[in-house]
Amino acid sequence: MPEDLNSMYRVHGHVKWFDPAKGYGFVVSDEGGPDILLHVNVLRNFGQSSVADGAGIEIMTHRTERGVQAVEVISVDPPARAESMMLADFAELDPNVIADAPLEAARVKWFDKGKGFGFANVFGSSEDVFLHIEVLRRSGLADLQPGEALAMRVIDGKRGRMAAQVLAWESALNG
Repeated sequence: MPEDLNSMYRVHGHVKWFDPAKGYGFVVSDEGGPDILLHVNVLRNFGQSSVADGAGIEIMTHRTERGVQAVEVISVDPPARAESMMLADFAELDPNVIADAPLEAARVKWFDKGKGFGFANVFGSSEDVFLHIEVLRRSGLADLQPGEALAMRVIDGKRGRMAAQVLAWESALNG
């Protein structure tokens, strides 16, 4: 079925929910209207395998016989979070210290959403870097897959090296 490019339109909204295990979720437009299907393959083309519920999102959509679906992710903004959810490791840090830390290329070693943590390896180093679920959420992600490429700002936390910010590799390149 040929795609009618005239039926594509840009939508600003937020992620209603996304389940990496199911491979899809839904976006709600700021303008209202029907829920918009977000398939994991569209998200992967943006460089992420998941997105946090409530994250702000800008997408290109296409109306099909089965409803409206996302065909391209343009940007993702982390969901609004209360400052009280700050991890103890970061509570005493000046936010500028995190913002000024260099982005480091890394790959996910493993991540267990149920346990709420995992580890990544920074390119050129055998040292593990701790990844906490709350850092992912603050970064607009919900889950990570082994081997997934990331850009991370890493700090020396109370329990060793840990990610203070995590970005999909593609969004880090564009940002």
